Amino acid sequence: MNETIREFETRDPARELAREVLIHGPIARGELGRRLGLSPASLTRLSRPFLDHGILVEGQERQDGAVGRPVKPLDVRVDAQRMLGVKITGEYVFGVVTDLRATVGASATTRLAGHGVDDVLDGIQNLIDDLDAHDVAAIGASIGGKVTGSSLVVRAPFLDWHDVALGTAIEERFGRPATVENDVVALTTAEQWFGHARGIDNFSVITIGAGVGYGLVVHGRQVITSDTGLGLGGHFPLDNTGPLCVDGHRGCSSAMLSIGSMCSSAGVGLGRSVEYDELLALAAEGNAVARQVVDTSARALGRLIAASANLAMVDIVVLSGEGIGLLEVADGVVRAAVEADRDPDALPVQIRRTDADFTSWARGAAAVAIQSGFGLIPSAAALR
Repeated sequence: MNETIREFETRDPARELAREVLIHGPIARGELGRRLGLSPASLTRLSRPFLDHGILVEGQERQDGAVGRPVKPLDVRVDAQRMLGVKITGEYVFGVVTDLRATVGASATTRLAGHGVDDVLDGIQNLIDDLDAHDVAAIGASIGGKVTGSSLVVRAPFLDWHDVALGTAIEERFGRPATVENDVVALTTAEQWFGHARGIDNFSVITIGAGVGYGLVVHGRQVITSDTGLGLGGHFPLDNTGPLCVDGHRGCSSAMLSIGSMCSSAGVGLGRSVEYDELLALAAEGNAVARQVVDTSARALGRLIAASANLAMVDIVVLSGEGIGLLEVADGVVRAAVEADRDPDALPVQIRRTDADFTSWARGAAAVAIQSGFGLIPSAAALR
């Protein structure tokens, strides 16, 4: 019971069946057979071991519109295992416990004592204790930075890490399989498999918060390259009159949309420091300085959404991150900016927003642990 879904992609029909049910279930056998190119007899043969061992279950009987007879769809027994997902920042570790569809059962937060690997491991231990998560099957960890091999953190600026084997450290400390991934990749995985873009083959993800992140799924596959995790989406030019980012780019996406930059711009106009929630509240109340800052950033967000839709040829954009409260206060400004940069004959862009807290990030970490599938679906031969 220690194989991963990545191993399933070696064209083992039984594992492909189980993976398809995980993502799309409950699903009728006929539809499943069409997706996988399997005959009814093959489908019955391949699914039987998973049913016998309680990995797959038959759902409530329903009418099949295609053949007009009652059928029992297949689904994954989502409570078969629990997963721990953790999102690591420069100050905190946020954790969630989920089922096998990344449904959050409980969440917790712990402050880091420092930026060392042991500090992060201690933070994860605190989460395990707080969440009573000693029985989880696997641990997923997401981090802002470049990650390779689902384990090695090549670069994590918020922690000042370089070449840290975090996955190995987690496995050695907790005795559980661990998957480490870039936070935007993990979040995009959660939205594709279990979230706002489930069943959608082409969409993008934009996150705003401490920085700006970008994810893309095309033809059902997330676009991941050697540059993933370098934050390239954070420096897309949006406003040539805007402020400078820390790298000296004027009006790039980070300069216009990061929480720190928005608060800094507002602080200059207000003559005092201001937190993000207060900035949004002031804008909603009609404060002229706050309103100008928020609307300027909202127009930039609309331009970024339109650019993503236009260049990647997608019409669904998922917005996430702790900064998306901007959309609540300036939704009309955002959508007007999208329309201004979008061909009138193009499909309207659907904007789908997630929750604005760190739970979504931690849920993404759980999703990559599920995707890796540690202990989830053994081979059919192992079940016989």
